[in-house]
Amino acid sequence: MQIIRSALDTTPGPADWFTGAVFIDAVAAPAAPSRVGAASVHFTPGARTAWHTHPLGQTIYVTEGVGRCQREGGPIEEIRPGDRVYFEPGENHWHGAAPTRFMTHIAIQEADDAGSPVTWGRHVSDDEYAASAS
Repeated sequence: MQIIRSALDTTPGPADWFTGAVFIDAVAAPAAPSRVGAASVHFTPGARTAWHTHPLGQTIYVTEGVGRCQREGGPIEEIRPGDRVYFEPGENHWHGAAPTRFMTHIAIQEADDAGSPVTWGRHVSDDEYAASAS
């Protein structure tokens, strides 16, 4: 057993990866032989990820607030506390907060053999984001 005391500061989400104010708290870092990492990601209203993929898939678990997510070619879906969303390996998608609500989720993903857990794409446009949620 290993207890890791919370000593890391919350970090702002990089502008290359997110639109709006996003804050990240590390939950788990890969430790060989495991390649699984997790983070608690806090989105301010309207904040969202850029389009991205995960080589081995990703699960997000909403802990508070109201959010949105979308896979490429699909409708925008509303997500709420307790919802779990699984994105298939290589599935292009985005996720973030609703326009008028904060949203926090735990993101869990595994790195590939090269150590990469994600490939980032272009930002989600305001028009894409503003499309009607289901």
